[in-house]
Amino acid sequence: MTSRTVTLLDVARAAGVSKSTVSDALQGSGRVAEATRDRVRAVAEELGYRPNSAARRLRRASTGAVGLHLPATATRLDYYMNLAFGAVERAQEDGLDMVLLAPSGAAGGRIASRVDGLLVIDPEPGDSAVPGLLDAGVPVVTGERYLGPATGPSGAVVCDNAASLTALLDHVTERGARRPALLAPSGSSAWATALRATAGSWGRAHGVTVTVRTVPFAATPAEAEAATRDLLAADPAVDAVICAPDGSAPGVLRAAAALGRKVGASNASGAGEARGAGGASVAGGAAVGPVGTGLLVASCVDGTATRGAEPPVTAVDLHPAAYGRACAELLCDILAGRAAPDTVRRHSWSLKTRASTDPPG
Repeated sequence: MTSRTVTLLDVARAAGVSKSTVSDALQGSGRVAEATRDRVRAVAEELGYRPNSAARRLRRASTGAVGLHLPATATRLDYYMNLAFGAVERAQEDGLDMVLLAPSGAAGGRIASRVDGLLVIDPEPGDSAVPGLLDAGVPVVTGERYLGPATGPSGAVVCDNAASLTALLDHVTERGARRPALLAPSGSSAWATALRATAGSWGRAHGVTVTVRTVPFAATPAEAEAATRDLLAADPAVDAVICAPDGSAPGVLRAAAALGRKVGASNASGAGEARGAGGASVAGGAAVGPVGTGLLVASCVDGTATRGAEPPVTAVDLHPAAYGRACAELLCDILAGRAAPDTVRRHSWSLKTRASTDPPG
């Protein structure tokens, strides 16, 4: 015996309201009291009501899909793949398919005819596709703010990137570092801009010079290794390297090993005496020799590369799958009228401390 499909009318009768009230309550539209909306949704859940997505799309003259635009380098980065899976999962919960857009983007008019809304992650002002996407005529949610000229209202889900780098700098300082350095991402995305600015402001506030070396936004381990070698050769006193790009921290570890800088528990700059160039002692940890002394290593983005490194690398976990879900959820809420088009929501991060920043001893 097959069970009968639960209809809107069934929900309306059980909730004691009209069919149109049920429709408005479930779609988040119309003037429905919050208590009524909650009661209708509870009854629908209890009865096992499932909306007819095809009919709903037809009534709304919608496509039933949303677009996802990622940076061109995303396909080889662990962070963006996890973010995309989270976004797809959340969109499907609202009956929406996710369309991955080509890195080059497309004309706004063509995009608007194929999707109901857009997710644009880490929009770079230098990305020629972004302005057209933001002005496509459909609701847009950006993952991080767009720092280019505004083209219209768009929602955003943002992380406090200044706070996350501050936490890393505070952490390596507490673990004994006195001359931290940052391999900062190039470009003008909100993330890259915040990290570079924070390195300067944190250094001024603490009376410490944070050496900044710019590397590609999606630097490979090889590029990070080369940048770290150059950095430590130019300034042997550097005793902590914070690597920004996702997946590039193993390159910093390789450079440290090649230069005889043990990562983690041998950071001598936190002790009363450190080694200067050529092995000479320098009081107070003002300088550190290039061979045999320690180096703390941390990353601005956690992932398989940091967790699986030897030693495992301290990193900021941006919770990318949850971030993708949050971006998709905001877009779904805007499409359903549950949130204003210019809503901004915050996304949390956490610091994962590991052996790469273990203190001396």
